[in-house]
Amino acid sequence: MHSLARAVSAVALLCAAALSLTACSGAVAMSPAPDSNDPSCAAVTVRLPNTISDLDKRETTAQATGAWGDPAAILLHCGVEPIGPTTMPCFTVNGVDWVRDDSESPIFRFTTYGRTPAVEVVIDNREASGSALLDLSAAVSVIDPTKSCLNAEDVTS
Repeated sequence: MHSLARAVSAVALLCAAALSLTACSGAVAMSPAPDSNDPSCAAVTVRLPNTISDLDKRETTAQATGAWGDPAAILLHCGVEPIGPTTMPCFTVNGVDWVRDDSESPIFRFTTYGRTPAVEVVIDNREASGSALLDLSAAVSVIDPTKSCLNAEDVTS
C-alpha cells in the first residue's frame, strides 16, 4: 500500500515538474537597436508594463527591448533610428505620435515620431489586440518629443 502511495506521489510530482517547465518559456532572442544604450531607453525599459492585451511580458536577450506573449506577439526596441518626414499614417495615442507601417500586414510596425531615440513596436495582429500602443504610451512618453505629426490641414493651410 505504501509503495502505491509513493508511486502516485512520484507521478504527481513529475507531472507538476513537467507542467512548470512547459509554462516557463525561454528568453525571446532579440538584437539591440543601434542607440539602445541611450539613457532614455533605460527609462523606457523600466516602465514597460507586465501585461499588454492579456499577453504576459517575457524576458529578452537584448538591452532596451521588450516582448509579450508566447509565442511573442508584441516586440519593442528602443534606440531605433528616428523617422523623418513620411507619407505613412501618423497618429497620436495618449500624447505619443506613432508612424504605422502596414506593408507586412497582419504584422504592423509602429515607430515613434518626433522622439530621439525612437521606439519601434512590432505587433502581430493575429495574436494581439489593438491596445498595445495605449498600454505602452506611459513608458514611451518619458522620451520628450521634439516634433509632432502633421495632418492634412496643417500642411495645406
